[in-house]
Amino acid sequence: MDKAPPFLLLLLVVILFFILYRIFRHYLGQKSSKLPPGPHQYPIVGNMFQLSGIFHSTLAKLSKTYGPLMSIKVLNRRMIIVSSPKVAKELLQKHDHLYTSKLVLDSARAFDYHKFSIIWLPVNGQWHNLRKLCKEQIFSSERLNASQGLRQEKLQQLCNYVDGCCINGEAVDIGEAAFTTILNILSNTLFSVDFGNYESNSSRELKEIISGVVDTIAKPNLSDFFPVLRAIDPLGIRRQTKFYFGKLLQKFEEIIRQRLQEREKSLAYLRRNDLLEVLLDLTQQQKSEWGIEEIKHLLLDLFLAAFDTTSSTVEWAIAELLRNPEKMERARSEIREIIGRGKLVQESQIFALPYLQAIIKEVFRLYPPATTISRYYEADIEIGQYIVPKNALVLVNLWAIGRDSSLWSSPDSFVPERFLDSEIDVKGQHFELLPFGTGRRMCLGMPLADRFIHLTVASLIHNFDWKTEGGIKPEDVDMSEKLGVTMQKAVPLKAIPTRTTV
Repeated sequence: MDKAPPFLLLLLVVILFFILYRIFRHYLGQKSSKLPPGPHQYPIVGNMFQLSGIFHSTLAKLSKTYGPLMSIKVLNRRMIIVSSPKVAKELLQKHDHLYTSKLVLDSARAFDYHKFSIIWLPVNGQWHNLRKLCKEQIFSSERLNASQGLRQEKLQQLCNYVDGCCINGEAVDIGEAAFTTILNILSNTLFSVDFGNYESNSSRELKEIISGVVDTIAKPNLSDFFPVLRAIDPLGIRRQTKFYFGKLLQKFEEIIRQRLQEREKSLAYLRRNDLLEVLLDLTQQQKSEWGIEEIKHLLLDLFLAAFDTTSSTVEWAIAELLRNPEKMERARSEIREIIGRGKLVQESQIFALPYLQAIIKEVFRLYPPATTISRYYEADIEIGQYIVPKNALVLVNLWAIGRDSSLWSSPDSFVPERFLDSEIDVKGQHFELLPFGTGRRMCLGMPLADRFIHLTVASLIHNFDWKTEGGIKPEDVDMSEKLGVTMQKAVPLKAIPTRTTV
């Protein structure tokens, strides 16, 4: 990838000193305001050098000193950190009407992604149309129920692959296997084709592209703090994002072009029951606001949102069950009591597996797919004796809430039993547990992700037992996390499956 020439770094220094007066004035002006408490802020840099390491865990440590509503500053940006469900509920629910569009990261401007993406669009007509389309054509209960057969087929392929590894004594990369499974579920939902193969590198290549996007977006970018630098992209982050976006958009364009040719030239064309067929129908309607660019960017949204979160959650779940074999055995016994041996778990049977549900909730508590929820508000908001200033970046630290000792006993321990006989769910109404967010910006893919995660974990433990690769003791499995905007294991989990005999 291209690196910024040295003269650009020199230019950056000049620009920083040029705006020194403005920053100092802003810094001094905030001292007399009713901002929430926070660590001492240094001129120009603010708290930047106090935020090293894993961002959400560093914020959690600071919040133990300064409270559940904390103010920090990074360069010229004010951030308000929320670390309690009570404050989160007041901001995310009571003041939702003051929510304004998200800050558009400079990396999201590659290929004008921010002008098409449901992730970055403000709440306007285009955004509502996209959400309505996704809800009705992909994630509605009716659509999901109709496509159960597809998910069962792909889960059976996963089990067949694991069974082959049993025979050969090979280790399974849990995250990669889960990624291939959800990849094929989504690619068939969208295009009626498989994108991945357990025995080839095709899934790995796509995972590297998607991980590349996520990792690049996670990097601190000076252009986000100083918009005047966007023209030169001093750290090359937008160029890196464009590289990865380009690979995905090119793949989508090839599929769209081929489908259009089939629709136009073949008299015997058989319609597919997939999203692409629906989207192409929309583009051919009179006065349609849909075009090929809109289709490609919607597909990009769906791919980026689906993979790291769902496959990583499965990986965290199996890792914790490996470290807690008695809990894996309890879950397996529950499944066999309801389902029996040698059968795939059906989606309609998930409700009858309370311990499995408790396991997934506990994984969400410890390892939320996105560690923070971000918001901007168009007006000052009063919370108790403090003011959350308009246009500040508000971050709700889900990771901190999930490990708060005032909310959870033994907060760092894996204890699914805490969710048995508990009414807490993940649908956005219980602010102790918000893995999919809440309100208007809640993750649209929650219904599919929730089904997939339960079914995949159940499939992997139902008829297979697991042991760590290389003779590592279960309690020594590396549970460190990777730096990024999503919760991923730093060291991929590889485990050897064996057929259960009991």
